Amino acid sequence: MRVQLLGTGSADGLPNPFCECATCSDARLRGQVRGSSAALVDGQVLIDFGPTVASTASRLGVSLHDVRHVLITHGHPDHLLPDFLLWRSWIEGLGTLHVWGPAHALARLEHWVAATAPVEFHTLSAGDERTLPLESGAATVRALPAAHAHGNGDIYAEEALLYDVTAADGHRLLYASDTGPVSEACLALVRDRAFDVLLIEETFGHHASHGTGHLDLTTLPTVLADLVRAGAVSGSTDVIAIHLSHHNPPADELRTQLAAMGVRCADDGTVIDTRTSRAPRTFIVGGARSGKSAFAEALAARAPVVVYVATGGEQPGDTEWAARVHAHRERRPAHWTTIETADLVAVISGHAEGLLLIDCISLWLTRVLDDHDAWATHGQARDRIVDVVQASIDALVAAVRSSRAELIIVSNEVGQGVVPPTSAGRLFRDLLGIANARLADACDHAWFMVAGRTLPLASTHQLLTRDAP
Repeated sequence: MRVQLLGTGSADGLPNPFCECATCSDARLRGQVRGSSAALVDGQVLIDFGPTVASTASRLGVSLHDVRHVLITHGHPDHLLPDFLLWRSWIEGLGTLHVWGPAHALARLEHWVAATAPVEFHTLSAGDERTLPLESGAATVRALPAAHAHGNGDIYAEEALLYDVTAADGHRLLYASDTGPVSEACLALVRDRAFDVLLIEETFGHHASHGTGHLDLTTLPTVLADLVRAGAVSGSTDVIAIHLSHHNPPADELRTQLAAMGVRCADDGTVIDTRTSRAPRTFIVGGARSGKSAFAEALAARAPVVVYVATGGEQPGDTEWAARVHAHRERRPAHWTTIETADLVAVISGHAEGLLLIDCISLWLTRVLDDHDAWATHGQARDRIVDVVQASIDALVAAVRSSRAELIIVSNEVGQGVVPPTSAGRLFRDLLGIANARLADACDHAWFMVAGRTLPLASTHQLLTRDAP
């Protein structure tokens, strides 16, 4: 399954052209524009056709020539621009277009189609399942009930649908916009579906009193927990927030808060290819008591299968260390598996699925240096040991890069204080800095923890190319 986002914004897009709030101003500063939410599946199935979809596709160099099916979630104008049927009718030689959706939404389209136009309408209601014939093989779509209505007699909101799409290759997408907290009826329809991709709306940020059929940063984690409970979302599901509005915080703050829920943001044009994609890798670094382990555990909490890899080992006779280990163990959910080892390459290579939480790299490096008696060695002998340790770092980075499991890796930042007074201390600082930089580069997401707060870390490449023409 190949999913391309042809819009990730809400009705007014982002930024709102009339607004100068912090979020809209930040988006303008970044040059980041989000059009009305829509997704193109395998180049042939388009979910929603709002007013910005055509221009977004053209801007991204995407042709809609091969689209054979359009799934309409509901009739609100940011999700359904009837003009696209007229535009398509001006092009000769196109095959039949099948348009699927709720009854009142489809009624908006009927007078835009000439009697001889190759267009067929198909009414869908919640619970319906249909086969979509495609050149690449049949896909299936199941209509799900949305919780979009809010008691004002809006027929388009009342009949709104979510979509469960299974591609010809068996991979699954759950498209969940627009909706409030999902119902038990919806959860029953997606039970044990184990979606590969979830596109879920996040419209209202911290505005929890909006009273509409949408999600905010209070209700979103509840919905995700419900979907995990139903077996619809797992640790390998790629969860992406869409239908973003200026009611959310500015981009970096939003990314931080969503990451704690296991959700990511993506720009318009982003491609998610489940045939080649792998589970995400996350690197978290921070000082002592910065909150990095608690943040890592919060990220891991949504996954049904978690292996906690503790690299510190036992310290006989050290009561303070024993108390720390006990506190960590008590904090972990009972269903997590714990492995205590410094052989990270073997653990990572031996797990092809689930989530591995590795805590932490600084203790792993300490044990590697202990094994080679590097602390008391000097001169050429130390140089040889450093080469061996560097090789261990190389092997760890290679294992991380090739892993198919989801990884969350925790490490300490020790390079921001005073220069260590001993040679051994300086060796540890330098090698840990090297290991941290290498691992951060091998991961998809990197976070810096300070005073219990998270800061996203952009790669050097991202910074150098951000303003490139």
